[in-house]
Amino acid sequence: MPSATPTPTGTAEAHLLDLELAEPPPRPRPDLAVAGTEVPGPLADPFVDTEAAELPGSRGEHLLQCAYGSRDRAKRFYDNQLLDHLNEAMIEFIGRMEMAFIASADAKGECDSSFRAGPPGFLRVLDAKHIAYPEYRGNGVHASLGNVSENPHLAILMVDFVRDLIGLHVNGKARVVEDADMRANHPGLPGDHDRGRTPERWVVVQVEEAYIHCRKHIPHLRPVDRTREWGTDDTRRKGGDYFSAKATQRSDRQVVHTSRQ
Repeated sequence: MPSATPTPTGTAEAHLLDLELAEPPPRPRPDLAVAGTEVPGPLADPFVDTEAAELPGSRGEHLLQCAYGSRDRAKRFYDNQLLDHLNEAMIEFIGRMEMAFIASADAKGECDSSFRAGPPGFLRVLDAKHIAYPEYRGNGVHASLGNVSENPHLAILMVDFVRDLIGLHVNGKARVVEDADMRANHPGLPGDHDRGRTPERWVVVQVEEAYIHCRKHIPHLRPVDRTREWGTDDTRRKGGDYFSAKATQRSDRQVVHTSRQ
């Protein structure tokens, strides 16, 4: 005979599973001034998160804040570190960045993380609500741009590994703008480029969230001079088949074996 108690399928800690599987406590009836003359209204659910609607962030992070008891810390972060635009300190920081990590996802939620780099200023702050970065000639896959064409949500992480050991997150909605159109609207963009570093198009991000990435785990790095092969299609200069992917059989490719009589 099957058990009446549901079997947990997750990997949460025991006290969280007990909470998940516990029967809700009976709700007490309110005291009525005159029994039978008033109809009791709905009672408040003690497990409803009454603060979530007023907080930034996702429903998932709100649920976990309650589950793990971190709501007060989260609220201090929201209040003290999170903006919906770029302030002057953030704009100065972005202006000296030489690299950024880009996160995007397609319409199904499948994610891609990509790296972008250039001289200081290659990330352009157009105003307090908009940041743009150039798309140069690459491998032709257009993974990030393809994601943006399906799902505009995009995140940028910039990290200062050299001077201040601090990071900045910028989250928002992105759109792709061709280089000629971008220059028509923003004539101050630089026009002299290294060989192979001419922007083909730009990604413009409308800022929805901007917040700090703390320094405690950021390594201290030292830049060194190096020769960069911009715009080359030479496989060896680009790194070659460093991970031996070409000779590795992919699991989604079926190998058909034929026999000769």
